[in-house]
Amino acid sequence: MQTDFSGKTALVTGAGAGLGSAFVEALAERGAAVALLDIDAESVSALSDALNAKGFATLAVHADVACAADLEKAVAATVAAFGGIDILINNAGLHSAKYNVGFDALGLAETRRLFDVNLLGLVALSAACRPVMAERGGGVIVNMASSAAFTSNSAYGVSKLAVRGATICLATEYAMDGIRVNAIAPGLVGTDANIAQLPPALFARYENELQLIRRPGRVSDIVDTMLYLCSEQSSFITGEVISVTGGYPLAI
Repeated sequence: MQTDFSGKTALVTGAGAGLGSAFVEALAERGAAVALLDIDAESVSALSDALNAKGFATLAVHADVACAADLEKAVAATVAAFGGIDILINNAGLHSAKYNVGFDALGLAETRRLFDVNLLGLVALSAACRPVMAERGGGVIVNMASSAAFTSNSAYGVSKLAVRGATICLATEYAMDGIRVNAIAPGLVGTDANIAQLPPALFARYENELQLIRRPGRVSDIVDTMLYLCSEQSSFITGEVISVTGGYPLAI
């Protein structure tokens, strides 16, 4: 897979840890200038400093994706630093076990917060990036959905179902500007957060019973998919949600 992003600028949300930090490193290592956006200022500053020390071009941006004013400032800061935006990775999201419950159990206030972050922040940042990408002749947006979007039996799953719908809608709206919009729906992946929050027995059950591919999901599986969707090799793909789940839930 040819993934040279030299001369490109990427903006990654939820960039301070987990998949977000892996996305940042992968894009930077392949030549992209990368703006790291996260509500945790300390984490993105530390990662940005470490990458800059290696000779990569990165910028730490402290912002809450649920705040439209923060997002406008983040886009402006990225453009000021790197001249534009070509790639947007909408990775930020609320996804702990807390949100894998029904609406009544979660409550209205937390449900609003969940959708503000997982859906509306994605829509608002995509809209803020659209004119900047259009000025460059187009771009790529990759949203993070989830295998939970296909069952939608929790508030979290419904928020990711909405991401699937938003991906199709944005792909349709933004096509006239040469912007492709796709999403990745990961299954159970061994990120640091998942390993810390979820019991080992759950990982074993997925690997041995619920997936067709009998190995754990790896961060690299999702990173490779992201790189493909951002590359010219996927230039005929838009409005799609790609499941990276090891065959879950086909084995059920």
